[in-house]
Amino acid sequence: MTAPVLSVQGVSKTYTQRAGLFGRPSQTYALRDVSFDLRAGEILGLVGESGSGKTTVGRIAMRLIDPSEGKVYLAGQDVTALSSTALRPMRRRIQLIFQDPSASLNPRQTIRQILRTPLRLRGITDDTEIARMLAIIGMGADALDRTPAMFSGGQRQRLSIARALLMNPDIIVADEAVSALDVCVQAQVVNLLLDLRDQFGLSILFIGHDLGVVGLISDRIGVMFRGSLVEIAPSRGLFERPRHPYTARLLAAAPRQGGKLTPHAEVDAGRLSPTSTEGCAFAALCSHAITECRTTRPVMRETAPDHWTACRRADLDLRPAHC
Repeated sequence: MTAPVLSVQGVSKTYTQRAGLFGRPSQTYALRDVSFDLRAGEILGLVGESGSGKTTVGRIAMRLIDPSEGKVYLAGQDVTALSSTALRPMRRRIQLIFQDPSASLNPRQTIRQILRTPLRLRGITDDTEIARMLAIIGMGADALDRTPAMFSGGQRQRLSIARALLMNPDIIVADEAVSALDVCVQAQVVNLLLDLRDQFGLSILFIGHDLGVVGLISDRIGVMFRGSLVEIAPSRGLFERPRHPYTARLLAAAPRQGGKLTPHAEVDAGRLSPTSTEGCAFAALCSHAITECRTTRPVMRETAPDHWTACRRADLDLRPAHC
């Protein structure tokens, strides 16, 4: 097996808070010991409810924020150890597609000006590459002298994708890249990303909360809960037989159409402590939990080929009822 293009190893992110001027500081865990590899040409989905830490993982992978613990390797190089100056040439290799293209495209610039920026950073002054990229994303050269406000949400997201691709990256981080779009437009953007993966050999970290969309586009899916990665597996295996109770609950809670993840009726966030480091993050809500689940942090282990879970209950059969 070839080396991963992106490797996140033991990454944690904590934030220190103080209650009042003389209060004792407390730590809140945004991420706890997250590890995964993104393989060449792979689309890896990260799914979970709001606040599960998905976006934090993506931003740490890009070194937009620094981890409190752990390492991030880009093409085998530890980027967490690099200074800002040393990191600059590496940034071209991993690009971000934002959730809201209206906020990420400068409203005062024309599309020509916006798309010239990545080329200028690469030392290219010819607009030929811009015209070629517009054709690839299904838009014409007549878009160049218009501003972002003159396009629909789906078209603006296509332009955001084009801007990212003009940096000639190896990896795309798509952070909720289709969640603000209509269902039909979502399908178009998903198909575009699949075509671009095949055409350019891209690796994509696809972050989302819509289980249907993430399952459709991803080769593998990682499931996150309260800052922890609780399961990671090939998409089909995850849907057919989840190995973690939280994953099974997500599958049961997701509507048949659309698949948007919403908290289960039994989930009571107040019963969970974001500062606790003991036990499984899901133990307080899990009907299968045993004493060890509440006292000892579980570790990821392989329970089927390429199927990893942080649940110590290997005896559970969590297959959905409709399987």
